[in-house]
Amino acid sequence: MDAHTRWAALGTSSASARAYHARVAAMIAGGADLDAEARVVLELAPPPSRVLDAGCGTGRIAATLTRAGCDVVGVDADPHMIGVADETDPATTHVVADLSTLELPGQAFDLVLLAGNVVPYLADGTLHAVLKRLAAHLRPGGHLVAGWGVEGAEIPRGAARVRPEDYDRLAHAAGFTAADRWATWDRHPWSPTAGYVVMTHRRAASLG
Repeated sequence: MDAHTRWAALGTSSASARAYHARVAAMIAGGADLDAEARVVLELAPPPSRVLDAGCGTGRIAATLTRAGCDVVGVDADPHMIGVADETDPATTHVVADLSTLELPGQAFDLVLLAGNVVPYLADGTLHAVLKRLAAHLRPGGHLVAGWGVEGAEIPRGAARVRPEDYDRLAHAAGFTAADRWATWDRHPWSPTAGYVVMTHRRAASLG
């Protein structure tokens, strides 16, 4: 990601991006079910919907959605991650861009996804700007879906603690209305003691 993000502060390189992709591939080969995020997306916005995978990393979810028949654009500010995504999934469009200043002229989406702890790895103080830019790329009534660790061990190394109520407040200010909240991508019921949160919002008809 861009140098000012918390993700970039961990150090990124082509080697680390390839190692990350290899670890995920090994998990899938070993039988791990890593498609829960994609299942949520496909229920909310069935193919041939347009999906923006914001903070797509090496493109695991984007590739699954493309194979399912969605028209997907994956965006990440880490060029090393995008490089791996381009190599492993040429069928999906991938773009290197900072989410807080995202401009995809002429493009509108049915759903925007923020998975893989994108939210707590954003640069400090940029979440509202990111949500505004994502709202600008969503069709009225379109879905915003985000999941991240909020407590204890679920908060990844180097990430911020982003409370669900703070995210909800900033999403509302950016033109979204809250829909659902779960404790996992498999839609286990939300509890204030949960370590992880998945939140869905809808874009208002007008952004004001």
